[in-house]
Amino acid sequence: MHILEREIILDTDPNTLWEFLSTPMNLNDLTPPELHFQLLSEVPDKMYNGLTILYEIQIPLFGKRRWLTEIKHIEAGSFFVDEQRVGPYKLWYHQHRIEAFDKRTRMVDRVCYQLPFGALGLLVHRLWIKNMLETIFSYRTTRLAERFGEQINDKTFP
Repeated sequence: MHILEREIILDTDPNTLWEFLSTPMNLNDLTPPELHFQLLSEVPDKMYNGLTILYEIQIPLFGKRRWLTEIKHIEAGSFFVDEQRVGPYKLWYHQHRIEAFDKRTRMVDRVCYQLPFGALGLLVHRLWIKNMLETIFSYRTTRLAERFGEQINDKTFP
């Protein structure tokens, strides 16, 4: 099991950040252009428990891949999970937590994931996937900071 955790503190209030994050159409704004993110399913204006979202991404060296996620465990204003149902990972469980922090908002992403293919998957993770995910989450941090003001803090946890 691999874990990626990223914490950022943004110069906005939790409700404003929640409104943005709980709108499925905004996912495209947080995804690097080189992944050619494309929503394939109709999505509502706001997410809800049990919502499934089908999209397609371009994975370098592997081509286009469909990814089906389910939105779960919503605690309006503070927490939700997107969990892969079908996609490139053996397991993908992404927790999003937001909370007030000194007149700003702290957001913590925690992704627990596994790759398929056993030892080969571990090698691919070391050589490529880990860095790719760090790049994707760095892009996400940059886009959030651009949208919501000064980025106060950005921590990456191994």
